[in-house]
Amino acid sequence: VQLQASGGGLVRPGGSLRLSCAASGDTFSIYVMGWFRQAPGHEREFVADINWSTESQYYADSVKGRFTTSRDKIKNIGYLQMDSLEPEDTAVYYCAAKRNYEWEYWGRGTQVTVSS
Repeated sequence: VQLQASGGGLVRPGGSLRLSCAASGDTFSIYVMGWFRQAPGHEREFVADINWSTESQYYADSVKGRFTTSRDKIKNIGYLQMDSLEPEDTAVYYCAAKRNYEWEYWGRGTQVTVSS
């Protein structure tokens, strides 16, 4: 499975961005697609994930109520809608996928900068 994330950019506090993660290859094997982020000087952290079949979602407390993840199973694209962005959300965002228990597949990151 190959993943390609896109949609990052510069946005003012309170603004919105939507990230996309296009999956290719053996997409039928995807069980869960997730989003992670890494800010300068910090470890990579979990943001959200979505079960590819059931659309069940799980969010980190820091983004709950502001971010929404979804997927288009026909187009094999996952999305991360980010609203009410804060400067603390500034990071490189990565999408990942797993077939079972491990995050096996990773896309290149996309930079999100929240600044006035």
